[in-house]
Amino acid sequence: MAHQETHGFQTEVKQLLQLMIHSLYSNKEIFLRELVSNASDAADKLRFKALSNADLYEKEGDLRVRISADKDARTVSIIDNGIGMTRDEVVEHLGTIAKSGTADFFKQLSGDQASDSQLIGQFGVGFYSAFIVADKVTVKTRAAGETSDRGVQWQSEGEGSFTVEDIDRPERGTEIILHLREGEDEYLDSWKLRSIVSKYSDHISVPVQFWKDEVPESEGPDGEKIEAQPGEWEQVNRATALWTRNKSEVKEEEYQEFYKHISHDFQEPLLWSHNRVEGKHDYTSLLYIPAKAPWDLGHRETKHGLKLYVQRVFIMDDAEQFMPTYLRFVKGVLDSNDLPLNVSREILQDNAVTDAMRKACTKKVLDMLSRLAKNDDEKYQSFWGEFGNTLKEGPAEDFANKEKVAGLLRFASTHNDSSVDNVSLDAYVERMKEGQDKIYYIVADSYAAAKSSPHLEVFEKKGVEVLLMHERIDEWLMSHLTDYKEKQFQSVTRGELDLGELDNEDEKKAQEEEAKQYEGLVERVKGALGEKVKDVRITHRLTNSPACIVADEHDMSSQMIKLMQAAGQPVPEVKAIFELNPSHDIVKFVDNMQDEEAFGEWAQLLLEQATLAERGSLEDPAAFVNRLNTMLLKAAQ
Repeated sequence: MAHQETHGFQTEVKQLLQLMIHSLYSNKEIFLRELVSNASDAADKLRFKALSNADLYEKEGDLRVRISADKDARTVSIIDNGIGMTRDEVVEHLGTIAKSGTADFFKQLSGDQASDSQLIGQFGVGFYSAFIVADKVTVKTRAAGETSDRGVQWQSEGEGSFTVEDIDRPERGTEIILHLREGEDEYLDSWKLRSIVSKYSDHISVPVQFWKDEVPESEGPDGEKIEAQPGEWEQVNRATALWTRNKSEVKEEEYQEFYKHISHDFQEPLLWSHNRVEGKHDYTSLLYIPAKAPWDLGHRETKHGLKLYVQRVFIMDDAEQFMPTYLRFVKGVLDSNDLPLNVSREILQDNAVTDAMRKACTKKVLDMLSRLAKNDDEKYQSFWGEFGNTLKEGPAEDFANKEKVAGLLRFASTHNDSSVDNVSLDAYVERMKEGQDKIYYIVADSYAAAKSSPHLEVFEKKGVEVLLMHERIDEWLMSHLTDYKEKQFQSVTRGELDLGELDNEDEKKAQEEEAKQYEGLVERVKGALGEKVKDVRITHRLTNSPACIVADEHDMSSQMIKLMQAAGQPVPEVKAIFELNPSHDIVKFVDNMQDEEAFGEWAQLLLEQATLAERGSLEDPAAFVNRLNTMLLKAAQ
């Protein structure tokens, strides 16, 4: 008697099935694309494993995918003679979703079918797309190299569970039988199925075949007439790896569908580049930039990379050695004639050929983005909105391309009125004032906090543009990006303000005299605040605010402290420099105070106000509120 077991689906699989059936119903024909794509992958994997064990072919080396419909039984079958699956693999692959961050993905779903369908498309539904059109799915499979009595049958109605049982299966590979739902009879039409394969899967490198039975002549992939004999299998796709074809022969639609095949994304790519390289190294690359960020882009540990082929033999998915981590959103194929067929991830890790191809592929992607930024600003801004924060990892990771990556970065700026109106560093440099030798920037918790920071006051007065950085990664980015086109970056919240030639000699002289005039005030404030600050000094960076705090030139900034605290890292004690605006009425009022106790309270209040404006929080907010209330009551009496 066959050994049968019933298993419950993983919770995430249940959620995916329920959402997918409803959200993807308007694009339901993609089920065939997904299943044919999986069948093609199974053939690729067998071809690779057979390199070291030819017996896996079982004397049948012609790999293919066959599709047939049974109108009486109302079933559609997709059959491949690829690698197949063992019983354990069936349970693992068809009952669980083995992706890191899966729970986070489901939290992003809103219940809106249109937006959820895009997210589900990014997630990659694969095999489970069968349930869009089928209310029951049967899978029969046997792993290559196993005996016929090691076949496995998987069956489910897409609810909470599935059954697995042992069967006898002479053929290796996998057969998926879709028992169609009511109302899905259009998929019993052979011409309908053929049209879907032609639309989505013409680029599949494995032959896709349909049974010919009393059907007139048809048109081949290159327009030639094919006279089909009744009762034979007919190939309906080119079965030529798309990247091996001359790019002048490949239609735009074919490139787009191939992208969807390798990425399992439902949307068309933003742009792509197809290149054949000959000479010292011999390889072909086909690289894609997606239009939308994948749901797990923020997980740096998520597998990424290119599909690697050697002499058109599939070697591995996610070959991360050919693309730096900050470009992990890039999808594509790399086919090398230089690497050995038995190449492993370990061999790739330290290999001169790998290094050369990695540099070339990285340069190609950066060049693609540079051209896009130059020729289509609107499209580039769309890219930046999806992948900008990931690209900001580049200057720290890729020293050789630091300048090129920096040229691709975009930031909000005081030049514009919106957080989404981003500017390039080139545009900033072009607008620099005469005599300005630095690129000024501020890092804050939010765009609003950056835009309203008191540190900007003198820059607004002089009409000097400041970059407004408000993403969590920005402080870390600027610790690695020190200059651009020989212009140094300068934080407006760090160190003493030196505007260089932007201040004329009369202004500098007036500032020196003012600092001497208020030396007494500075000493009194130092005495009142004691160890709470690193130093006290007169400032010329403020015009409307009474005071501010700044980080010393070589101390850790407020934003970096927050980043380390959020990551659970120990943070050394860092005291701020307290700066006073002697032109402000409150500072003048405090300077004239004779009561030292009241003077100390006001000094403390000004420090807390400045700290709140800079850091957004206080260590003891209750004490600040009590102090403020006390002073308000005194003022009201």
